[in-house]
Amino acid sequence: MNNDNNECLLCGAHLVYADTPVEMECALCHKKFINNVRCAQGHYVCDACHTSGVDSIVALCLHESSCNPIEIVEKMMSLPSCHMHGPEHHVMVGAALITAYHNAGGAVDLERALTEMVRRGKQVPGGACGNWGACGAAVSTGMYMSIVTGSTPLATRAWSLSNLMTARALEQVASHGGPRCCKRDSYLSIMAAVHFTTQELGITMQLPEHITCTRSRFNNQCLGSRCPFSPRLTGLYPAPQ
Repeated sequence: MNNDNNECLLCGAHLVYADTPVEMECALCHKKFINNVRCAQGHYVCDACHTSGVDSIVALCLHESSCNPIEIVEKMMSLPSCHMHGPEHHVMVGAALITAYHNAGGAVDLERALTEMVRRGKQVPGGACGNWGACGAAVSTGMYMSIVTGSTPLATRAWSLSNLMTARALEQVASHGGPRCCKRDSYLSIMAAVHFTTQELGITMQLPEHITCTRSRFNNQCLGSRCPFSPRLTGLYPAPQ
């Protein structure tokens, strides 16, 4: 993980969000995009460059035997390509769930499912939590459910389960307030998905007894003791019903 206590991947300055999107040039690939965020020094990094290493999680997952998606996503969060915040989490949450589901006995072609998860997750832009009103980590759980159930826009029960999964995850994310923390929101979304999967699909994945954040010092907007995963509150994280 990029452990710098900053926002901008290039200079460390805080990100600034404008009310009106304008054309910006990515400082890395130099392509132009319409967006509303740049750092205080004027740098903009597009989502494609921000998630340039996300494909490496497929290899990680294909060699993973754990049925615990928190354990799996923690390994992803420790990859050099994963930053404190960013759209890579929109892929990682669903990929960790698909892998744990497969390892727990769920019937899914793992490699094909992971490849599809990467494709779909990359389509959810950074900042969706604030700009769309739908956290990408929570949306990733809906993608996971859609993939493992084979849902399409014309499906019946699978369509319902996929949308309900996203709703359950979003409720957990929203109930703990903002500003965003991609780690907190990923944990909450995964927990909601594990419980929902047991209830609706009969596949039981595992969760750790406690989830304690080890990255709060890298988050300029950390909620501190108000976060359910704060080291001060170890063991008190919520268990979605």
